[in-house]
Amino acid sequence: MFLDLQTIPKELVPLCDFKKKSFIPQQEALRQQIETATNLGNNYRTKVQIVFCDDIGLKMVHTTVWAALDSHIILKGGIQIPIKRIVEIIF
Repeated sequence: MFLDLQTIPKELVPLCDFKKKSFIPQQEALRQQIETATNLGNNYRTKVQIVFCDDIGLKMVHTTVWAALDSHIILKGGIQIPIKRIVEIIF
């Protein structure tokens, strides 16, 4: 179903739809990856690659994670990605 990975700039993330219910297989270590990405973003201004799935398909964005809530991560400018749609975070 999702064969192509499309790299997008963080400014296009708000245009992604997350309305459909979707089951995305997630790694057990995803929460730890999110914590590490948030630490890297806040303390070292280090960008990471976030692989996520919107209603259309698989996307990747190279950006800084500023915060993590229970259900979303927050990027610069208040841009949010639902955690349940994150496939992987690459350092």
